[in-house]
Amino acid sequence: MTVHPEGWRKSSRSGQQSACVEVGRIPHGAAVRDTKDRGLGYVTADRKQWQAFLAAVKTGRFE
Repeated sequence: MTVHPEGWRKSSRSGQQSACVEVGRIPHGAAVRDTKDRGLGYVTADRKQWQAFLAAVKTGRFE
């Protein structure tokens, strides 16, 4: 089954920068792609994976 993400958006904190990632909605999760080359495709995460990723970002795990 092919997934077609909808509602692509980037963080409002990105401003006018072009070196960002965008997040799109998919059923039961999220998709992420690079704004510099959208044609390369995207990666997906199910809801549980996406929530774990967001929690890690919010707690500074990747800093």
